[in-house]
Amino acid sequence: MDEQRLVRVSKYLAKHLRHQPERIGIELDAHGWVDIDALLTAAASHGFPVSRAELDQVVAGNDKRRYVIEGDRIRASQGHSVPVDLDLPVVEPPPILYHGTVALNTEAIRAEGLRPMARHHVHLSPDRETATRVGARRGKPVVLVVDAGAMHAAGHRFRVSANGVWLVDHVPPGFIEW
Repeated sequence: MDEQRLVRVSKYLAKHLRHQPERIGIELDAHGWVDIDALLTAAASHGFPVSRAELDQVVAGNDKRRYVIEGDRIRASQGHSVPVDLDLPVVEPPPILYHGTVALNTEAIRAEGLRPMARHHVHLSPDRETATRVGARRGKPVVLVVDAGAMHAAGHRFRVSANGVWLVDHVPPGFIEW
């Protein structure tokens, strides 16, 4: 599969596994999973046929590991705007995590901290390089340092998705280093 098709299939999956499953008539279970055959049938019936080989290639080749296949089902690793419970265990985070954003958002972050906005959790990166790439998607990146160790000690609950993205409900401003 060429790179352009790979990107198109990945974006199609993101749209329907994270944000609009009803648009193609699929239903995610409570944990975000959908039967692969149901997904492929729905995609084809809505004018975007995807083969199982293409699906497997997108999942295996996605550098961000956005999707997980388990048996005969698939789900997005995180980033849902539709209600799902990823059923991830609470784990102790590393002492420091990072968040990539752009300058436009910094005033609100200074006042309110990091909020999930349209998603279920705030997404944090394990390293500065990943956070820089995340922030660069929307302009010149600003990388914030999150004192995850202190947050954990204060009772904040962290989870980590299958692709290594750290998830937390909110990061209060006092735990952000500028």
